Amino acid sequence: MSRKFGVPPQGDHIRSVVEERLDQALKERGAKVTVDWRGEQKHLDVISMPVELLYFNPDTHRVRAQRTLDPVRDKALDEDPWSSESQDYLRYLLTRRPSNPSQLDPDYTALMEELDDFQQKEPGIITREGILVDGNTRRAALQELGVKDIRVGVLPEDTSRSDINRVELALQLRRDKRREYSYINRLMAIEEQLAEGRREDDVAREFNIKITTLRKDRWVYALIMEAIERSATGGGATLKLVDFEDHQEKLRELHRDYEKLAKTDPDAAMQLKESRLAMVVLNYAKTDLRLAQADFHDHYLDSTLPDDLKPAVQKPASVSIPGLPGVTVTDGTAGAKTTRELTNLLLQAKAIAQAGDKVSPDQVSKADQLIKSARDAFDKAVDRAGQDARRLKRQIAVSERLTDAADQVNQCVTEFAEAKARRALDEDAFDDALLTLRASLANLAKQAGRTFSAPGDGVAWLLDAAREQ
Repeated sequence: MSRKFGVPPQGDHIRSVVEERLDQALKERGAKVTVDWRGEQKHLDVISMPVELLYFNPDTHRVRAQRTLDPVRDKALDEDPWSSESQDYLRYLLTRRPSNPSQLDPDYTALMEELDDFQQKEPGIITREGILVDGNTRRAALQELGVKDIRVGVLPEDTSRSDINRVELALQLRRDKRREYSYINRLMAIEEQLAEGRREDDVAREFNIKITTLRKDRWVYALIMEAIERSATGGGATLKLVDFEDHQEKLRELHRDYEKLAKTDPDAAMQLKESRLAMVVLNYAKTDLRLAQADFHDHYLDSTLPDDLKPAVQKPASVSIPGLPGVTVTDGTAGAKTTRELTNLLLQAKAIAQAGDKVSPDQVSKADQLIKSARDAFDKAVDRAGQDARRLKRQIAVSERLTDAADQVNQCVTEFAEAKARRALDEDAFDDALLTLRASLANLAKQAGRTFSAPGDGVAWLLDAAREQ
């Protein structure tokens, strides 16, 4: 949610500079920039402002998830967003790769090169007090390049925090060359808009996505938040939002397969979800995750797990249904609960392994070893599941080919009738094609005759048809 940060220390001075330059821009009938403003299009006057005089927006959606990587600096940013330390922290995050802030973002490097070669093309947007609503990353790049001034449009005097967030989102979601929000920051922005009471269809329209996609992303975001909560340890270690930044497609596929299975077997869907979430934690590829179906834990993984990774078998518990005295249901099968316990163990181990100086070196070492053991066990299970999947694919390939051929013949029936009605049928070509089909069926019958000692009705028909030739 947006925060009430108040006015920056130099806000009054910046306002006087802004108003002076706005007056001059009005006299010169200077350039304007258009923004979505409270349901309408508003044309803002563009002025030039000193780069060093402006402030990064502490509430920018671009680094919402990354801020939490350093809880101390994040807290300081909340308490005093305009201090040099807080502004330096924002500048640092704006230049880093979203999924790994320890690395410089290649998109930021490309932006710097573009600004260096072609200068600033699009103006940023500021409030009267000098808070950047759009153009935070550009300001960081211009500052690093040593450029003294930045062109910006100026919002009206009565701009609120809600206005700032709406304008930033609207500008970001335009289909232009702006650097896109990272996946997690986009999910957070969607949740923020919905938390303000906006309707799902309105938010989906604003983000240029279907409402089904919005609901899928909300499911993924809820799963991530739940996983972070489950990863928390007594020592304060926990996973962060950015730990899930590179797993967008894996989690979307998980949602699709989970929802499909949950309609008929909720417990099986839960086992599929937990197994795949564990594999996300272990950083498996998307193609490997597809092998983790509902039976993955019981059929492939359980026998490969070392003792320290085998949770105690969880017995189903009876749960009362509110409003129905004396009526109880179980809270899930033993298999589903055991699979969940393993995932909890891996989530917490990953949190400890990445906790740095929050935990002891011995704890980190044990967590690393547990993750390595888990990876070894999952590797074996994935190999076995892959072998079975390939074997099944070979088994059904022949019948699928025949089904496809039948579909083609059915289509041929329709097209034959249309060609006949239009007197456009090439009878000689049709006759030649039938001879080719007959030869193919004869070859298939020869193979089937060698294979089946007690043919079923379909194979018997094929053999009879071949003999009639």
